[in-house]
Amino acid sequence: MGDFPINPLVLIGAGSSFAFSGLFYHLYQEKKKELIKLKEIPVFKPDQHLVRVLGASPHKRLQYVAVEGLVQADGEPLASQFVPRCFGVIQKIAVEEHWKYWNSLTNTWNSRTKNRKETNNSVPFSLVSPGTYITDLYVKIQNPLEASGCYLDRVYYKARRAEEGLVNVMMQGLSGEKPVAMEESEELLRVGSTLTGFGEVVLEGGQVMRLQAPQDGRKYILVPTDHRSFMDRHERSASMWKKLTAVTGITGASLLAKVIYGLVGNQDDKSK
Repeated sequence: MGDFPINPLVLIGAGSSFAFSGLFYHLYQEKKKELIKLKEIPVFKPDQHLVRVLGASPHKRLQYVAVEGLVQADGEPLASQFVPRCFGVIQKIAVEEHWKYWNSLTNTWNSRTKNRKETNNSVPFSLVSPGTYITDLYVKIQNPLEASGCYLDRVYYKARRAEEGLVNVMMQGLSGEKPVAMEESEELLRVGSTLTGFGEVVLEGGQVMRLQAPQDGRKYILVPTDHRSFMDRHERSASMWKKLTAVTGITGASLLAKVIYGLVGNQDDKSK
């Protein structure tokens, strides 16, 4: 070790940097492939152009496209149970209780969630072109609850702490459990919000368009943003992995150069 005074931490740092650089490069390549596939997906709005394309397509069907528009309820929308004048087409209300129970083995209070109740409601809705709330051209969304994607917006959240009282103290003594808090939340897909759906579009009756789950196994996705913002987010992700690849690679190369420089310098000193 005295002949080659190399700090093992430098070697570990160089090796770790190259390992992370390889990992980030792999993630960058995967994201790049995903971006290429996303850019190949045709993008439409619920307008006459989409009707013409569908009419000229075999079986009046487009296997996998993106449709961007504004959410419009086909009938009466769902009203928020907590926020006045707030309406949506998909609603999820969740209530859950947080409890603590006594662990006799460790003599500590441990947390757990129980009595979770979740209610999901939905009404039929469609996508219309931005700026046109009353139109004969729209794309009906079929079975939206089967689609993936985080397209709900949380409009209400409240946590209530449990009150310490005589009844609770007695419950703790008898059961070894005590209530801590109760949480309520409500999420909505709001009327008028921008939504982009990825799936299969079919034309029925000459004017009625419907977005549904693809028959070829690809994902049925609803995204709560316009298509351009969706693509920008993926491009930023690819750019991040690319930058991390470069930074960790340069760091590893710098540390390796330092090791080589130390070895060369040590050999020069010995030759003198």
